[in-house]
Amino acid sequence: MIRLILKITILYLAMTWALFSQEKVWRQLTTEAYAGKQDDITFVDENTGWYVNGYGKIFYTSNGGTTWEKQLEQKGSFFRTIAFVDKNIGFVGTVGTDYFPNVTDTIPLYGTKDGGKSWKPIAYKGPYVKGLCAIDVVREQFINHGKIDYKVHLFGVGRVGSPANIMISHDGGETWTSHSMNNDCKMLFDIKMLNKNEGFACAATSEDITQSNALILKTVDGGATWQKVYQSTRPFETTWKVAFPSKSVGYVTIQSYNPDTNLKQQRVAKTVDGGQTWREINLTEDSAAREFGIGFIDENHGFVGTMNSGFETKDGGTTWQKIDLGRACNKIRIYKEANEKVYGYAIGVNVYKL
Repeated sequence: MIRLILKITILYLAMTWALFSQEKVWRQLTTEAYAGKQDDITFVDENTGWYVNGYGKIFYTSNGGTTWEKQLEQKGSFFRTIAFVDKNIGFVGTVGTDYFPNVTDTIPLYGTKDGGKSWKPIAYKGPYVKGLCAIDVVREQFINHGKIDYKVHLFGVGRVGSPANIMISHDGGETWTSHSMNNDCKMLFDIKMLNKNEGFACAATSEDITQSNALILKTVDGGATWQKVYQSTRPFETTWKVAFPSKSVGYVTIQSYNPDTNLKQQRVAKTVDGGQTWREINLTEDSAAREFGIGFIDENHGFVGTMNSGFETKDGGTTWQKIDLGRACNKIRIYKEANEKVYGYAIGVNVYKL
């Protein structure tokens, strides 16, 4: 009997260790020191990626973040967002002038066709875009001469501090058009397109933060028109970043800038019906835990970055546990390969890998 109990115990411990060893955790990568929040990171496969920051710097890795090469340092530019179509074609957006000090670059979007070795300003038709905060890439599958191919659509939105604009390309970034969204909102922070027509924008109702409500907008015509699907009822609020782990389930971080430290509750907006309706779920009671990035592996398992730490949920946001994602984790990108392998990268004051 003792031997049987011992065997069962050993088997249980072995199974527990196997599960534990497979548990994914975030680990900090070695990167150049930066004084504040860095805003975006992107990868085209597990090894090949780029990140940007407010010093006008673009960094590149070919080994999954083990080492990084500085590809560009452009004084006066505040690089806010970056996206790549493939290993060669990519785009980087700037936040623009009159918001952060020492920023002089008035060009909203740059492009590369050689993997970031060289960057050039992107021409576009439409109203002037003062700055961008997010770029999303949509691949539309189609049959091309009897073979499966993809059309690439790109959507960029901005900015924090206003004005609200969108930039769109339907030919992989060869040509771009811009449209004002000031009639729909006053600030724009993030965009997620489920396909070339249907998507969501993280926004705010006012450029005056004391009057602002968090706002989520939906489009069904590729960004030509937008409708409000969520608006908070509290002042000093904006949305920030969005994650859709499936077509039905999505999450948006809600930021509070209320100076009253007695108001401690931090919230996330969640949808389970494809963004038609949203409800607020609680993240943590901590007035200092201003929210930033968000990313989900599946409908239930995800992560949120805040000013002080990260949070993880495995039950769709019903409960959250504090984890190490560094300070001010602004962008969390989760990738899933065809073989179901999952990996992720996150950036804030530091860079992390899942």
